Amino acid sequence: MQADNSAPVTIRTRKFITNRLLARRQFIVDVLHPNRPNVSKAELSERLAAIYKTDKERVVTFGLRTIFGGGRSTGFGLIYDDEASQKKFEPKHRLIRSGLAEAPPKTNRKLRKERKNRAKKFRGTKKVKAAEPPKKGK
Repeated sequence: MQADNSAPVTIRTRKFITNRLLARRQFIVDVLHPNRPNVSKAELSERLAAIYKTDKERVVTFGLRTIFGGGRSTGFGLIYDDEASQKKFEPKHRLIRSGLAEAPPKTNRKLRKERKNRAKKFRGTKKVKAAEPPKKGK
């Protein structure tokens, strides 16, 4: 069977909640995509924005899992009321994915570990024994 990216996709939402404290709407999204391997998050957020009449940048989808056997995926979706609340309540890694935050510069793994160990010594978490006088032979 050939993958067909123009094949029809059905999107259903369930457990829809309007969360006023976090200024968002949240729901579980079920995507039916027979004759197609999967649906991209970008396309999914576009379709959800059209359904709920909102800006596609305010739609966040994550945790998408394709059910064994294919043809169906389930995940979690959020629609924020405005950009300020999205920046305030979204985790940093998802803000970086959506392009609302800048990723910190990557440092070398070895340098990170050395810095961590130097910081441990500085804080005094590493116990250093007081210099003991040499023992006289047995």
